[in-house]
Amino acid sequence: MKKNMGSTDKIIRIAIAILIAILYFTNTISGTLALVLGAFAVIFIITSFISFCPLYSPFGISTRKKI
Repeated sequence: MKKNMGSTDKIIRIAIAILIAILYFTNTISGTLALVLGAFAVIFIITSFISFCPLYSPFGISTRKKI
């Protein structure tokens, strides 16, 4: 698995996941919407920590800086 996420991409994904968590814990979102957004938040966190986005691979996208 080749890393394809840069640091800016990771920061944005983690920020979105934190925002979703805040919206959930302040009861701004609930029900099915909360479950769907919660799933996205978990996916964003996992992909940020492993620096790999499976959706980028088929399209040849990489936000990682080339050395």
